[in-house]
Amino acid sequence: MRPVGSKYLLEEPLGRGATGTVWRARQRETAGAEAAVAGQPGETVAIKVLKEELASDPDIVMRFLRERSVLLRLTHPNIVRVRDLVVEGDLLALVMDLVEGPDLHRYLRENGPFTPVAAALLTAQIADALAASHADGVVHRDLKPANVLLLQNDGQMHPLLTDFGIARLADSPGLTRTSEFVGTPAYVAPESAEGRPQTSAVDVYGAGILLYELVTGRPPFSGSSALEVLHQHLSAEPRRPSTVPEPLWTVIERCLRKNPDERPGAENLARGLRVVAEGVGVHANSMQIAAAEGVGHLLAPDPAPAAVPGAPAGGYDPNAATSVLPHTGGPGTPPGAADPTAVLPHTGGPAGAADPTAVLPPVPPHQTGGPGPQGQGQRPEEPHPWQNQLRAARDRNEQTQIQYLDPDEDPLRRRPSGRSPVRSSSPARSSSGPSRATERPGSSRSSTPRSSPSRGGTPRSPSSRRSGPRRSPARRGSRARRGSAAPIR
Repeated sequence: MRPVGSKYLLEEPLGRGATGTVWRARQRETAGAEAAVAGQPGETVAIKVLKEELASDPDIVMRFLRERSVLLRLTHPNIVRVRDLVVEGDLLALVMDLVEGPDLHRYLRENGPFTPVAAALLTAQIADALAASHADGVVHRDLKPANVLLLQNDGQMHPLLTDFGIARLADSPGLTRTSEFVGTPAYVAPESAEGRPQTSAVDVYGAGILLYELVTGRPPFSGSSALEVLHQHLSAEPRRPSTVPEPLWTVIERCLRKNPDERPGAENLARGLRVVAEGVGVHANSMQIAAAEGVGHLLAPDPAPAAVPGAPAGGYDPNAATSVLPHTGGPGTPPGAADPTAVLPHTGGPAGAADPTAVLPPVPPHQTGGPGPQGQGQRPEEPHPWQNQLRAARDRNEQTQIQYLDPDEDPLRRRPSGRSPVRSSSPARSSSGPSRATERPGSSRSSTPRSSPSRGGTPRSPSSRRSGPRRSPARRGSRARRGSAAPIR
């Protein structure tokens, strides 16, 4: 078991997420006065240990300490309570109540979609938790089924929203900016995807996505990439499934408005969902049905939505006029004059030294072709030495060119042009010329003289045939290359 601080021991991991690992842990001794819950020795708790890149960020650590009081006082029946925060060396951890039950994402995967009434009642409790956190100035910014834990008591499911502190702590200048979105692409609000200032309306948008998934089993927007999903959040409109009643679709459609000012407040959302649950049930009376059909009147926007902490007062407005940068000319510059071009200072150090940002260093003086200490140097029209090196490297990397090669020019096949001497044990031949009496093995010729007709019809003797013109050296060489020299017997 691994100790966390002096009061807790990690026992086994329960799950891993994008920001850290959740462990089942046991309390060793009573927590101090700085903890929200003192606890008792031996009590079982859940501890989320943040990843090292979060714990090593100074901005995260400072925000962790600064938001301690906010996180510890955030209590609600539908919020997982943060009991203590641990800062020790390079370790940051949140000590929370242990919830024995699955998360909503796992429950949906194993059991399928909810009925419209059950989905409305469960989302109403989540909206209650959002209303309490928004009243305290805390925006979750990562509402999704995986961050909703289900505590089952006597056959009833009690949802508990978790990871409030993680989304708040991860919004650090070292990791993300206020104008960037923190969350999962399938549940992120359009203003978060566009980098606009965010308010508590992003949580209402996430609640609408979650409600749609509860009754259909899938989010309204999907795609092959995160960019495609974000694009649908910005431009696409969700389609109403046939299994969703009209009053419930009215609530979903209002939560998924692209304009955050048109979304209902979390408190009004919870009230409207309970009215819808009463009006779409099988035992609803006429008054309840009429109230559910007019639920749109209850979904009023929040007049003072909670802003994301750290948002600039003059945030980005895509519809605002083009802003003009102030003139930076020096004193005495007439109004309307062009801004003078600024000259960057030399960063090379000693006078005449090469600037370290230059791609090619200057050619030494003795290589410019002019007078120098070494006399004649490189001519100005010749390429720079570095260019020669780059060209040589490029030539080495060029693809091998395949072309036809004449076999007579191939150095691996070419043989000497003269006939190779042939050793023989027979007497030396006459110097008058080569003898043709010897035949190749397997030939039908005989050594017996016989006549053969000449061109003129007169028979030729063997001697006259042998005394004919000699074969040229070129033909002898070609026979030697083909390996057709006959052995001498």
